[in-house]
Amino acid sequence: MDARLERQLAFILELDKEKNILRQTHLSDYSRRENDAEHAWHMAVMLYLLREYANEPFDLAKAMMMALIHDVVEIDAGDTYAYDEEAKKTQAEREAKAAERIFGLLPDDQRDELRALFEEYEAQETPEAHIVRSMDSLQPLLLNDKTEGRDWRSHGVRMEQVIRRQEPGRLGSEKLWEFSKALIERNTREGKILK
Repeated sequence: MDARLERQLAFILELDKEKNILRQTHLSDYSRRENDAEHAWHMAVMLYLLREYANEPFDLAKAMMMALIHDVVEIDAGDTYAYDEEAKKTQAEREAKAAERIFGLLPDDQRDELRALFEEYEAQETPEAHIVRSMDSLQPLLLNDKTEGRDWRSHGVRMEQVIRRQEPGRLGSEKLWEFSKALIERNTREGKILK
């Protein structure tokens, strides 16, 4: 087999492991926790459908690919729960090590391309990174709302934590940030998020 194709297929098969990385957020019917691959796919579809609410023009294909690969590192690093302050202390180090190995499976040009997309997302300095962050925040917020806040309640999540998690998304979409704030306020009033 051609060496380039062999490396590409190795990476493709490695991506399959993302389906086994469970997040804290449950599916909308609360039947089970969603996995990283489902989360990324959901974000990519959201980018397409909600692109009109972006604060600034962005490259849709680039943003969709960024969404699809932004959590690939969790194959090695594991999912870091958004409200787990202790795990966040080692998150960047764990994810950088994982990025080196996982993207390193690819041929050099594609390794560099996808690693750059991952790092661009992490740096949060471009329109694409901003709108992807909006979707990364909004997607679990919608699921938590749909499931009556059961994940928030089981973890004792407070309003200021949810606001802090959601607010960076406003760089991508002020309109979706306003929607998110209203959703957070309603869930707090209803006791699904602690004050």
